Amino acid sequence: MPSADMTSVATSTPAATRKTGAAPEKKYKCQFCNRAFSRSEHRSRHERSHTKERPFKCLKCRSTFVRRDLLLRHDRTVHAKDGGIPLHSEVKRRTNTKAPEVALPSPTKTSMVNDTATLEQIEATNDEMDDIETAAMLMTDFRHKAMASQEPEMAMDAQDTIMSSNGPSLMEPSTSYTAPGQMSLPQMPWGDSMVGESKPGQESHPGFNSASALSSHPHQLPPIMERTMSGNESLPPSFQSMNSSVPVSGLGTPGALSPYPSMLGPVSPVDYRRSPGPSQALTITKAPQVESEDECARIYDNIRHADTENALLDTFHLPSMNTLNRLLKTYFDLFHHHLPFLHPATFQPAEVAAPLLLAVLSIGALYIFDQDQAYMLHIGSKVLVNQFLQNKENFSSRKCPLWTMQSTLLNMVFASWSGDSKGLEWACSIKSLLANMVAGNRYELKLRSEAREGAQPSHHEWALDEQCRRTYYAVYIFFGLLTLTYNHTPAMGFNEFDTLELPASESLWTMEVSDDETWRESVAASKIITFRQAHDNLFQGDPARYSAFATRVMINALFLEVWYHKRSPEALQDVVTEYKLRLALETWEKSLDLCEPETVVVQLSAPHKGHPLIFNAMALYRNTRTRLVVDLKSVQEALRYHDSYEVAAAMTNARDKVQRSQEMIKVIQECFDCIEVAAVQGIRWVARTSATNWSIEHPLCGMDLMVILTLWLYRLEHDEEPATEEELAMYNKLRNLFDDDSVDIYGAKLSSTVARLWGSMLDEVVVWGITKLMGEAFKLHSQALVGYEDAMSSRSGSATPSMAANGVQVLEMQVAF
Repeated sequence: MPSADMTSVATSTPAATRKTGAAPEKKYKCQFCNRAFSRSEHRSRHERSHTKERPFKCLKCRSTFVRRDLLLRHDRTVHAKDGGIPLHSEVKRRTNTKAPEVALPSPTKTSMVNDTATLEQIEATNDEMDDIETAAMLMTDFRHKAMASQEPEMAMDAQDTIMSSNGPSLMEPSTSYTAPGQMSLPQMPWGDSMVGESKPGQESHPGFNSASALSSHPHQLPPIMERTMSGNESLPPSFQSMNSSVPVSGLGTPGALSPYPSMLGPVSPVDYRRSPGPSQALTITKAPQVESEDECARIYDNIRHADTENALLDTFHLPSMNTLNRLLKTYFDLFHHHLPFLHPATFQPAEVAAPLLLAVLSIGALYIFDQDQAYMLHIGSKVLVNQFLQNKENFSSRKCPLWTMQSTLLNMVFASWSGDSKGLEWACSIKSLLANMVAGNRYELKLRSEAREGAQPSHHEWALDEQCRRTYYAVYIFFGLLTLTYNHTPAMGFNEFDTLELPASESLWTMEVSDDETWRESVAASKIITFRQAHDNLFQGDPARYSAFATRVMINALFLEVWYHKRSPEALQDVVTEYKLRLALETWEKSLDLCEPETVVVQLSAPHKGHPLIFNAMALYRNTRTRLVVDLKSVQEALRYHDSYEVAAAMTNARDKVQRSQEMIKVIQECFDCIEVAAVQGIRWVARTSATNWSIEHPLCGMDLMVILTLWLYRLEHDEEPATEEELAMYNKLRNLFDDDSVDIYGAKLSSTVARLWGSMLDEVVVWGITKLMGEAFKLHSQALVGYEDAMSSRSGSATPSMAANGVQVLEMQVAF
């Protein structure tokens, strides 16, 4: 719900208005269209027509509704035959001091205790919530979405940004950094000379230090949605009491996103599917932190020793301890879970190699939208890695320590998704170097494993080997994303992994080992298989059991198989290979039911109940199935050069690639599944939160799907050939994703509306600059669809044929952006 509901305070009550006889003052304005209302709840209900929020959730199924009366009608008509406790429209208010017990109509009929002050606050804020049961449900859902999933910590004490005067001068800020007005990454030069141009001392960020500054920022959430990531002590008092009494999901059993690490419950990583394994205690991974000023001094010494050519000392400024901790927290809380190749338990900031620490901090800075500091740290890491590699005698990929590979990977991730074509050019120039590092390091790992002669490694040895394996697979996934986005030839092949074990579960990876016996039992129970075994199982139609990270690895392998197949000269005649690929993809999806149970709570918001790696893998799965039919190589190649006009032109010119056929209906279903994820969550909410909660994979994988969808809708709306029943059904299903409230005076067909909507969602809040480029391209694509239609109309002298002639009403939709 919009934050103004919780923050607006009426200066005159309805009762006072009735006494004076004056007309109610309309002082609650809609933040989207400036329409005024006399009561906050009326304004809130109206704003849902813009935000597409559905706060009224049915606890007996997954349906959500815009209004309470629609939920009640749904309960009466759909669930009446199921029995159980029906919902009621009126429940007597309870205002006594005793905390009431509220029975929720959940399958387990669990009762929970709600804080009286919190309920009274809800009642005072919204007069429509006469039902305490509804209040508890809404507060639960709001806390789940707002407090567990928003942007990184923005509020810090003023003294946190001041460094001790006893520390090195390099660590003291000389100037303060103000919040940028634009969230997209600047077009920065990528040469090493940038070190000399970095602005010193940009570790503080006063633009994010207060709720007032946050609310004034055009791309930030309202103050009520503000949160810090330091735990329950950061919640407002009312949320603290709710946090200790109300299950996040509203169900009796806590789920994978439950804030109760001590409780037991289902631990399946995929929508509570039938994952084997007993109930286990849920845990939360703690982000590494700098504990003292002495550790800051050691970090500074590490940088100075690594900088053998003194290229950084004059211009580079290490952030203060509090800022260091903030950047570490944003990296490990927001980015790490999407590519978990670092080991949080053993990542000691004062001990790790300086280039790796700077690379980690640079990505952490992106997630707090501090681009200047992000680039300073990124360039510093690049310079130190280059110095190490250039000054290393008798260079060999086998002798490269693991941190060089990890630092290079993070720097390439930073550069490739920066939104700057120069950064991508640099990343592509060292792809072969990173691939060679993987090959050499993997060979050393093989020798270490063979030297044990079958003996089980200790936990320390296993953690080191597992970090190596995870780094290799992280590089493999990153290269797969470069192929997906820019149509680059993969830099690593299938043979690099073959007999290499897949990554273990996140639970095993992060567990704290007390004794060897417990460790050996945990390893034996995990049953880790090799890459080759999993690959063979998928192509034989036998679902395999592996971890969430391995799930992401295997869909990357299948995507690359499809990529190679579609570029084979015999692809059109090779029906057998295509059949095998479809079988492998279906088997991969079935394997989700057998996925290793995860007990690590990841406090990121997503429309699924499990680990983000599964959510990310599903995005690539949809893209891969689509690529079997349509491959928009021209759009991918245009993206390489980061010109939004060229990308938009390539999108519009790909019309002939999208045909109307029975096979295309299946492709459009994948596109529907993609956009439905955002529509069900709420377009506005996703636009404001997905940048910091979802992986970069989602906009990258959704790019092709949304281009195909808009072009298919365009053909359906303009072709003279009548639409089939299946096409009409799919068209109407897509149309129904948007509420009737969005119908307004602005006339636009669904094709251009979807393009504009997707573009506005991508560039609302930007962590990675590539999404800004994509958003602008989709907006231009939307204009091109409308412009092309107008041009055709003017040339023909008559109205362009539309779906209206085939029984589908032409849309008149207004996008609330």
